[in-house]
Amino acid sequence: MDSMLASASRSEDEDSSAGTKRSLPQGSGLVPKRRSSSRFIKRKKFDDELVESSLAKSTSRTRGPSVGEQGRYSGSEPSSSEKKKQVCKAISTPAPPSPAPSPSIAKRIKKSKQPLQVTKDLGRWKPADDLLLINTVLQTNDLHAVHLGVKFSCRFNLNEIQERWYALLYDPVISKLACQAIRQLHPEVIAAIQSRVLFSKAEEQLLSTVSSASQPTLDTFQDLLNKHPEVFYMSRTAKSLQVHWQLMKQYYLLEDQTVQPLPKGDQVLNFSDAEDMLDDSKLRETRDEVLEHELTVADRRQKREIRQLEQELNRWQVLVDSITGMSSPDFDTQTLAVLRGRMVRYLMRSREITLGRATKDNQIDVDLSLEGPAWKISRKQGVIKLKNNGDFFIANEGRRAIYIDGRPVLPGSKWKLSHNSVVEISGLRFVFLINQDLISLIKAEAAKVIQP
Repeated sequence: MDSMLASASRSEDEDSSAGTKRSLPQGSGLVPKRRSSSRFIKRKKFDDELVESSLAKSTSRTRGPSVGEQGRYSGSEPSSSEKKKQVCKAISTPAPPSPAPSPSIAKRIKKSKQPLQVTKDLGRWKPADDLLLINTVLQTNDLHAVHLGVKFSCRFNLNEIQERWYALLYDPVISKLACQAIRQLHPEVIAAIQSRVLFSKAEEQLLSTVSSASQPTLDTFQDLLNKHPEVFYMSRTAKSLQVHWQLMKQYYLLEDQTVQPLPKGDQVLNFSDAEDMLDDSKLRETRDEVLEHELTVADRRQKREIRQLEQELNRWQVLVDSITGMSSPDFDTQTLAVLRGRMVRYLMRSREITLGRATKDNQIDVDLSLEGPAWKISRKQGVIKLKNNGDFFIANEGRRAIYIDGRPVLPGSKWKLSHNSVVEISGLRFVFLINQDLISLIKAEAAKVIQP
């Protein structure tokens, strides 16, 4: 007990000393003790507390300092009885009207008040879809026909179309937002949507009155449109009516058109019977000039490629012979003579062949460039001919001389070729070999023709 009394007296002494220090003037030289709060973690204030604190600050500013505050400023603290009086007075006095909340708080309140269905419903349904749905349902009065005949921006099933239509009718929030979005559409977009509205049964019934055997013009449909403006949709034109009438005629939907019933029993028409009934003479074959031209060009290109491959056959044969080291025999039943070089073996199977250098524009029988460098050889260097008596002659038609067994044959002259003759053309040497058996047969037949 003594210790508790001592501590209580000590605390009273400290409070009195603190009060005296607070009442001391600043010029006395004594430094007053500074109060510090023992709370180091402060709780965050919520929105409602922020509003209350701002209200408390504003009321304190308008009213001015209270009696207790004036006493505090003068240096003396209010007593406990004075504090109770101030609290009772604050409770009994009515609070002033709360000021407008800050813009951030107002935005939060507005966002929290918005319904969630609006944000969910504004996803797949576009303003153009809503306008098309409204106009088509008002024209046809059939949601099933709308589901089958109208093409929206998304694939909606029948249940989704029904839910959207009921939402546009009975949900004020969705209908208001849809109407605002539809008003912002461009007039051209609205006109395009109105042209896609389905035809009602009453409209099709009026169109079916036009005879299928007649040839109606735009004036006919314009008169029909003028006579029944209450039946047709406001955006219908004579051209649109004509197009829909032609579609109805194609599917036999006019009043004067009848669909032939299918035969019953054993008289069912199968595919083969229908094919026999067709008259081939009545079928017209349309000519496609573009296709024929393309086929002709492709055929010409393929023939050119085949000709080029045939000309390159000798090159590939030379390559095969040089790699394998095996060459075919010199003579056969159709070869008259052979001009054999170091790399190439040329077969003479006709009575006249041409020698020279082949180019893209000049095609010859014996291409000497296969043997080696032939840039000095003329494109048509010479001609080898077989006469009826079995003799071979070579004629020089190039710019350079041809050497036969070392003897020059000048341009414009000819020389007889014998078996194993050496032919030299611009540094390229060849051996001319004659098929003696075949030549002897040719000579015998020539002799029989000469004899009477």
